[in-house]
Amino acid sequence: MVCAHQFAGVSVGIDGGDGAFTVDASRITFGRGCIGELGPRASALGLRRVALFTDRQVAALPLFARALASLRGAGLDVVVHDEVEIEPTDRSFLAAARFAAEARPDGFVSLGGGSVIDTCKAANLYATHPAEFLTYVNAPVGAGQPPPGPLRPHIACPTTSGTGAEVTGIAIFDLLALGAKTGIAAPQLRPSEALIDPDATATLPAEVVAASGLDVLAHAVESYTARPFCRRPAPADPSKRPLSQGANPWSDIGCREALLRVGAYLERAVRCADDHEAREGMMWAATLAGIAFGNAGVHIPHGMSYAIAGQVRDYHPRGYPEGPAMVPHGMAVIVNAPAALRFTAEAAPTRHLEAAGWLGADARGAGPGDAGELLAGRLVEIMRAVAMPNGAGGLGFGEADLDALAAGAIVQQRLLQNAPRAVDEAALRRLFGEALRYW
Repeated sequence: MVCAHQFAGVSVGIDGGDGAFTVDASRITFGRGCIGELGPRASALGLRRVALFTDRQVAALPLFARALASLRGAGLDVVVHDEVEIEPTDRSFLAAARFAAEARPDGFVSLGGGSVIDTCKAANLYATHPAEFLTYVNAPVGAGQPPPGPLRPHIACPTTSGTGAEVTGIAIFDLLALGAKTGIAAPQLRPSEALIDPDATATLPAEVVAASGLDVLAHAVESYTARPFCRRPAPADPSKRPLSQGANPWSDIGCREALLRVGAYLERAVRCADDHEAREGMMWAATLAGIAFGNAGVHIPHGMSYAIAGQVRDYHPRGYPEGPAMVPHGMAVIVNAPAALRFTAEAAPTRHLEAAGWLGADARGAGPGDAGELLAGRLVEIMRAVAMPNGAGGLGFGEADLDALAAGAIVQQRLLQNAPRAVDEAALRRLFGEALRYW
């Protein structure tokens, strides 16, 4: 079959492939100071009692005080959960769900980074539709069952320019028993509204801006190079078309615009907190990439990242609060991306070349055979410019860890099946080996 909509680099589907794609997005309000609209927005949704999710660091900021004042100024009863972990686990998801069940709110607000927003999504899900924890978790780790109905309204207010969680139906966490990240993905988890205030990033340390900005980059480049929607088998029930439906004309728009902004603004935003244009540009890029990957899906670099983050032993990133060893999500993704995208380039060279050019690489005279090296090389340049570790080796991993890393990544089938090129456990082991060091 031919794709229902021919688009860049894709013209032919597969027998039995999907002939349509679905576009889902949260309602978005973007602009400096828009956090002040939170109370009226919640009231307009009919909310009277709101559960406000955040973490201890955000709860101490003036931004939190403004959000709380707006909610209370609109006459809402507010209960606060500020126990969100920086890298949430199944344990912290369950604790948040218990809080929500006991608080009995009629709606939710999340104010924080992706961890806060994802924790709020999970609390809403399990408080609204109680079930054994693994019921909704992605297969093959969990049962992968869809929620049986809608969730309560959720207004998401991001404080980092990275995850795009405010516009996706995905919640990511560490499954402690597995030693790797996994997630829950369902359209119902997508927040009802997102209030995106660039002022929220003004106090972020450079290291946080760098890691979260590289997550934006990865969302956009992986969604743009993902398996096209028309090369995924059509669902028997159209209402069950997956969130990760593959690259499509809608997601391509967000990916292109996000990559152009990352190329223009990321290094500036990291260098100078007072560069308001750059920090606002990265906030908008995060939203664009979030909408894109929320409808297309990411692939191998993210699948590999979950094993990196889940198996970290003693790495403590600068710029983040003290606590247990952890690898920030964007960092866990980007250390794999050059190796993974060299591997996928042969399946979609035009798209890899375009992505490299949007990020600032000089692609003049480059041909299909140059795509992987050109894109990987540009990613490495950006990593070095924003002081990322030198591959997974810079996080403390070595040759002895390759088997365990590959085993932790192969279970991420929701992501790996979205890649433009098939990957098995042996290939993942090779890619982790290539990702140990880049310079």
